[in-house]
Amino acid sequence: MTELSQLRQGAFAPANTADMAEAMIKGSGLRIDVDRRRGRGAGLNMSGRFEPQSREVFDDGWESIEELPPFKTEVQVEKPRAVITRNESPDIGFDRSINPYRGCEHGCIYCFARPTHAYMGLSAGLDFESKLFAKPDAPRLLERELARPDYKVRPIAIGTNTDPYQPIEKEWRIMRQILEVLKAASHPVMIVTKSAMVTRDIDLLAPMAEMGLARVGISITTLDRKLARTMEPRASTPTKRLEAVRAISDAGIPTGVLVAPIIPALNDHEIERVLDSAKMAGASEASYVLLRLPLEVSPLFRDWLLRNYPDRYRHVMSLIRSMRGGKDYDAEFGKRMKGAGPYAWQIGRRFELAAKRLGLNLTRRQLRNDVFVPPLGMGVQLSLL
Repeated sequence: MTELSQLRQGAFAPANTADMAEAMIKGSGLRIDVDRRRGRGAGLNMSGRFEPQSREVFDDGWESIEELPPFKTEVQVEKPRAVITRNESPDIGFDRSINPYRGCEHGCIYCFARPTHAYMGLSAGLDFESKLFAKPDAPRLLERELARPDYKVRPIAIGTNTDPYQPIEKEWRIMRQILEVLKAASHPVMIVTKSAMVTRDIDLLAPMAEMGLARVGISITTLDRKLARTMEPRASTPTKRLEAVRAISDAGIPTGVLVAPIIPALNDHEIERVLDSAKMAGASEASYVLLRLPLEVSPLFRDWLLRNYPDRYRHVMSLIRSMRGGKDYDAEFGKRMKGAGPYAWQIGRRFELAAKRLGLNLTRRQLRNDVFVPPLGMGVQLSLL
């Protein structure tokens, strides 16, 4: 299998130099011209893995290639039959979640949700960050599901797949409406985001937090503005995220910081700095996740690494594979979030020591399940008394 094939399929690519891989990608027609993808994270837009055919742009020598337009954000309406997604994963702390949007305009190159776009017949690359799906019926569907007589209350996590506060939320306001439904029902919610837009909803979250019903986590990958803009092109800057931590914490909402993903030889040296800054901004909790490269994320990340940090390509990938059993990714429960091996152990100990020194994670406030009030008027039979 060639390095090019490995980059397409996300397989383990041990041997060739970064220069060779770079040349092969450039010459293959896989990489999208920079003028078409300016302001985006991915450089590739390979066909979805379920598609029967794969297409590439190439010059046949007759100057027959049409000049294609830049990738623009397009939003389609998705009409799901249910909005609460359930899981049985043993290594995450919730069993249900809501995703107001499919795809994410933030364009984070490392996003583990990218492969889900294949289910829509689209690419995990540039399609994922430009061809988005909104679920405007989500608040109504949520209200209906909460009103079911057999519904059992547990905290709902939002932002664990795609970000509920990505830029299109300004117009669609689906997340805002979901919070209004949850607040009216006194239902617990956990939010994870890398957008300062979450501060817009403090008026809803603060009274919920006062009742023990809300917790917010802000994802901070790096404090290096240049690295953040390259790696997370349309997400809030690190400074804005720290300001959001301060605003949310000052409003009395339990606030944590998620250092994710930690990428060896790229941002792992910042662990202590990120935690120091988060603590000063008011965070009381902290956690981390090691870089995950499932399916199409691997070739997308490796192409991004080649474009932006070619001198570190071999070192970064070597360290990643040392923590993933020699592969780009290991999906085994218990290992997929933290990795394994000496380097992964070192990252874990550094994080634990820094968090302990700063007094983070001393207490974790549990969200309440005992004040839930089912919505009325959604097919629920009213009491006569």
